[in-house]
Amino acid sequence: MFRRALGRIPVVYLSVLVLLVMTIYISMTNGSFDLSVGEIVRTLLGFQADPDSTKVIFDYRMPRVVVAAIVGFGLGLAGAVVQGVTKNGLADPGILGISAGAGAGIMVCIFFFQDSIISEEWFSVFIRPLFGWVGGMTAALIIFVLSWRRGVLDVQRFILIGIAISAMFGAVSLYLSLKMEPEDFQKAAIWVSGSIYHANWMYIASILPWMILLTPIILFKHRVLDLFQLGDTTASSLGVKVNWERGALILCSIGVVSACVSIAGNITFIGLIAPHITRQLVGFHHRYIFPVSGLIGMLLVLIADFLARTITPTEVPVGIVAAIIGIPYFLFLLVRGKV
Repeated sequence: MFRRALGRIPVVYLSVLVLLVMTIYISMTNGSFDLSVGEIVRTLLGFQADPDSTKVIFDYRMPRVVVAAIVGFGLGLAGAVVQGVTKNGLADPGILGISAGAGAGIMVCIFFFQDSIISEEWFSVFIRPLFGWVGGMTAALIIFVLSWRRGVLDVQRFILIGIAISAMFGAVSLYLSLKMEPEDFQKAAIWVSGSIYHANWMYIASILPWMILLTPIILFKHRVLDLFQLGDTTASSLGVKVNWERGALILCSIGVVSACVSIAGNITFIGLIAPHITRQLVGFHHRYIFPVSGLIGMLLVLIADFLARTITPTEVPVGIVAAIIGIPYFLFLLVRGKV
C-alpha cells in the first residue's frame, strides 16, 4: 500500500503543478480585460508593452494571483497541521475558530487604530498579522483549555467548542464593524467574508516573512506528526515531547493562518478540503501531506478567486465561493463518517 502511494507521488506533484499552471494562465488571461499569452509575455519582459496591459497585469491580476496562491498554500498547510495534531478529519482553522479569532484580532487593530481595510501605510499592513496572531492564539487557548479532560484532548468537545468560539469571535468582529464609519463598514463586511479584491504588492510583502519563517518549521516537523498518529503514550515513549511539540505546531499554524487572514479575510473550508484530498492521493505520511496539501489549497483558492470575479457581473467575495464548495464536502464527510 505504502509503495503504491510512494510510486504515484511524482505523478501527483506533476498533475497538481500542471493544474496550477493552467489555472494561473486562465486567471491572467481572462476577465473584463482579456489578454493573450503574447501580451502577457511581452509585458513581463518589457518588450513593447501596452500601458493598459501593464497596468492590468502588474497592478491587478498578478498581485491577486500571487496573494491567492500564498493564502491557499498557507490555509492548506495549516489545515493539515490542525488535522494532524487533533487526529480529527473535521478539524479546520476556519471551523475551529482560529481564523475567526485572528479576524477579530485584526478587527480590533483596525477599529482602535482607526485604520482602513485598504490602507496603504506600511505600518498598518505589517501590524495586522501580529494582532491576528494574538487573536488566533486567544481562540486556540480557550478551545484547548475547555477541551482538555483528565489530561487528554477530547476531540468531540474540541470540535463543538471550536464552533462555539468561532461564532463568538465572529460576533465580536461584527460588533466592531458596526461601530465603524459606513464606508469602512462596507469594506470590512467584504473583507470578513473573505476577499482578495484589493490585493497589492504591499500585502504580499507583509505576509511573506511569516510564510518564509514558519513554513520550514512545519515541514521539518513531519515526523513528529506521524508519531502523533500512534497516540500520545506511544509518541512519548519514542522520545517525543508531546505537549511541547503540539504547542509548537499549533503556534506555527496560528501564525500562518493569521497572516493569511490579515490580507484575505476569513476564507473557510480550504483547510478542511485540501488535507482530505491530499491523503487520498499520497497516503498518510506528513512528509508528503504538508507540501501537497499546500499546493492543493493554492489550487482551490485560485479557482475560487477566478470564479468569484467572473461568475456574476458583480464580484463575489472569494470566501463565499469557497464556502459554497466546502459546505457540501463537509456534509459529505459527516454522512460518510470520514473523520
